[in-house]
Amino acid sequence: MDIEIRTIREEEFVEHELALEAAFHGAPHADEIESFRRVAELDRCFAAFDSGEIVGGADTGSFRMTVPGGVLPTAGVTGVGVKPTHRRMGVNTALMRWQLDDIRERGEPIAVLFASEGSIYGRYGYGLGTFGCDMDLETDRSEYVRGHTSSGRVRLLAREEALPLMRPVYDRVWSQRPGMLELDERWFEHMTYEPEHERTERPCYYAVHSSGEVVDAYAIYRVKHEWPGGVPSNELELQDLQAATPQAYADMWRYVLDADLVHHVTSWNRPVDEPLLHLLREPRRLRLRVGDALWVRLVDVAPALEGRRYPSEGRLVIEVSDRFCPWNDGRYELIGGPGGAECRRTDAEPDLVCTANDLGATYLGGSTFRQLHRAGQVGEEHSGALALADAMFASDPAPWSSHLF
Repeated sequence: MDIEIRTIREEEFVEHELALEAAFHGAPHADEIESFRRVAELDRCFAAFDSGEIVGGADTGSFRMTVPGGVLPTAGVTGVGVKPTHRRMGVNTALMRWQLDDIRERGEPIAVLFASEGSIYGRYGYGLGTFGCDMDLETDRSEYVRGHTSSGRVRLLAREEALPLMRPVYDRVWSQRPGMLELDERWFEHMTYEPEHERTERPCYYAVHSSGEVVDAYAIYRVKHEWPGGVPSNELELQDLQAATPQAYADMWRYVLDADLVHHVTSWNRPVDEPLLHLLREPRRLRLRVGDALWVRLVDVAPALEGRRYPSEGRLVIEVSDRFCPWNDGRYELIGGPGGAECRRTDAEPDLVCTANDLGATYLGGSTFRQLHRAGQVGEEHSGALALADAMFASDPAPWSSHLF
């Protein structure tokens, strides 16, 4: 089998999207394809061709991502899939090779993605960088602890009215939490896009919260109607909720939880340090389930480590092995603190020994070196190195990427 890997041309875009959806056993609607077209970068859309047929693909979006203490250019890996007819033939590995080489050439030190299956991307050096929470809360058990009084005003708006008010809220919050992506107008519209068939069957509702004249929170949700025996038992499915202040956050959640005719509220991919846990009188009622979320890969170790800040001053020598991107193999001396960092190659004896996957898992502060050490993944060569590394790589708030891409 002779597989050709290259970027797609404009006239191949629809076939490219259909092939990717076929990999997930789906078929996109025409309006969904057009939404993807508006954010697609054709020179970053790789496809695998077998005798002229597109049998797989891997796309990349050009983003900036918040890292602890800063913002770095980041490759957002999306649209990765291989048709069922060509699985287990090395097609995905070939696509990953082309994609990571391209990311490196463009000077982006980090790549991130959401995985359809967790077992796939560890082979290519990605580590589990953030976690997300699913929740399912019965509204009649959603009382807050004492001390909160709702304020401000909530308005329910049409999408075209809501988006211009929501965008400044997102712009205020994305740089405050590691893992969040800066979204330009195209990507913000795409991330909040409502396909026509869903708009007809179960439309989205857009609620915005204002304190005085300033919009400082929003929520996007759908309602699944259930009326057993004529009794309302509807489910409110929260798509997104962002808030710029603690007061606006508590108010926006109160609006969601107090919706009439709703029996329970569900949401997924919420941050693991969700403040709602501390607002509810009965936090157990959230029925939280934690799972993997954003996978992180350091494409170029030294610039990535230099690009973030470290809450504790320290010096570490880290020995890194990277089978898929061998240019990263070697030892690195990292000297960092709140004011900046330097990272360079060294021949000094290592304090820690790890893989590129481990660095991806710890880079945003979502996992600790000690956790990975207990799992047998990270080696401590000098006593105290794990404690120092965890102090340096800690992050508050916890890393989170709010939008799947």
